[in-house]
Amino acid sequence: MGKLVYNALGHSFDVEDRTLAHLRLVFMNKLRRGEPFMFQFPVGDGSGTRTLWIHPSIPLVFHFYGSRPPQVNRRWIDELMHEASSPNGLTVVAEPDPDAMEAASA
Repeated sequence: MGKLVYNALGHSFDVEDRTLAHLRLVFMNKLRRGEPFMFQFPVGDGSGTRTLWIHPSIPLVFHFYGSRPPQVNRRWIDELMHEASSPNGLTVVAEPDPDAMEAASA
């Protein structure tokens, strides 16, 4: 379990390391391009959702507790990037099977 730390006030949110690794790639690609976006996710205690405005001027820290970086699922990155570019912003969608497209086209 890792943490996403948002802005200088140190708001932090627990995120599973594998999901956090994929979110990190999406956030960095969007921000590198100068594309701010909304990020919506469920609160861990089940009390609702939080929505954050992700912008290059707002500090972010991705804190991983695992010792090895997770393997990246390119299909999931693509789906998350699509979500982040949508009018509703980024929500974490379920991880797709990375081999599903290859099996379907075979």
